[in-house]
Amino acid sequence: MNESISKKLFESFKIPLYFIALIWVIHIAQVITGLDWADFGVYPRRIWGLKGIITSPLIHGDFGHLSANTLSLFILSSFIFYFYRSISLQVVLSIYLLSGISLWLFGRPVFHIGASGIIYGFVSFIFWNGIFRRNIKSIALALFVLIQFNGMFLGIFPTEKGISWDGHFLGALSGIFVSFIFKGSLEPNEKKINFTSSPDEDIEKTFFLPPDTFSKTKAERQREKDRENDDNNPWYSTWT
Repeated sequence: MNESISKKLFESFKIPLYFIALIWVIHIAQVITGLDWADFGVYPRRIWGLKGIITSPLIHGDFGHLSANTLSLFILSSFIFYFYRSISLQVVLSIYLLSGISLWLFGRPVFHIGASGIIYGFVSFIFWNGIFRRNIKSIALALFVLIQFNGMFLGIFPTEKGISWDGHFLGALSGIFVSFIFKGSLEPNEKKINFTSSPDEDIEKTFFLPPDTFSKTKAERQREKDRENDDNNPWYSTWT
């Protein structure tokens, strides 16, 4: 593997792995101590619930909850750090904070814990980049998350008791907002696809000679040339 690519991969994996290690250590500590740390979640519209904006993604209900979030969190955050390197930290922090703030403002009055909200934000950010940026890389990534994470769509509806569907929904909205804000921050290897010109215009630009070069006879081209010379002659006049 190319050394620069391997270095870029390592840099992209580093922060996601640190964060995943942190939430696993926190959960193991919670299990060992036997304490319930759910009150570190977001509790909407209560001043004492504000701390959850920072702490709620770090707290999980059980190992099943934590395991379900771990792989998605690693893949999606690594994608952002690898493919959107110049804005990755701003994007991740923005989604982290906005998903928590919007949940505190508009969520149901219960404790909300877990990293699912920011996961939905990451999915939404990557998908909507394909729409806002319209380049090959972003469109390909959007199609990937659409195929691999399409099952998450149902998570924004209140279909299952005990699931923070409003956290999922508001996290997804946060991802759309952040994607829109950073849509103009293109990476060096990104080039926006231009859909404004017609196919005929693009084809015509590729011709070295005029398209009708071989469809006219030599005599016809000569007559056109003579008429052009006459039009450019200041002493030329039309007789009636």
